[in-house]
Amino acid sequence: MTKKKESGGEIGFGGLFKGLADLIEKLGELAEKGEQLKKSGEFQHRDVKGVYGFSVKMGLGEKGDHEVKVEPFGNVRRDEKSGETVVQEIREPVVDVFEEKDHTLVVAEMPGISTGDVHLEVKDDLLTIYAEKKDKKYRKEILLPRNYPLEKMKMSCNNGILKIRCTL
Repeated sequence: MTKKKESGGEIGFGGLFKGLADLIEKLGELAEKGEQLKKSGEFQHRDVKGVYGFSVKMGLGEKGDHEVKVEPFGNVRRDEKSGETVVQEIREPVVDVFEEKDHTLVVAEMPGISTGDVHLEVKDDLLTIYAEKKDKKYRKEILLPRNYPLEKMKMSCNNGILKIRCTL
């Protein structure tokens, strides 16, 4: 079921498919430029609010490789058992990992969250971020480039942008 906005655009699943078509069209442009594209949207059906999106990064590898990295985010997922698309309670935030000379910087977008709402867990080179404040819940597992001890990770959060600086 699709509804028309006053501006002529579609919302609902029709809008989602149009957005994905636009995304595919832009991929060719990105391959040439080595840039990042981020598309997202929201929908509400009764009491359920869905947030979905993709972040596509191209040309970010070493020596200008044309590596393509697609990262989904939001709380709309396909249930592996039933094959149905479901809206989950916990959102997956957009995350970027930057390797610097003396540290690794993890940046996550989690609107409505402050530093006190965030919990970190580390096991070997796997960092798990969990944050919860009222009805906002986020969870993301991130593979780090190396093992970092939890006590060497420093967090800061400003306007829902969480930064985690990992040092050895």
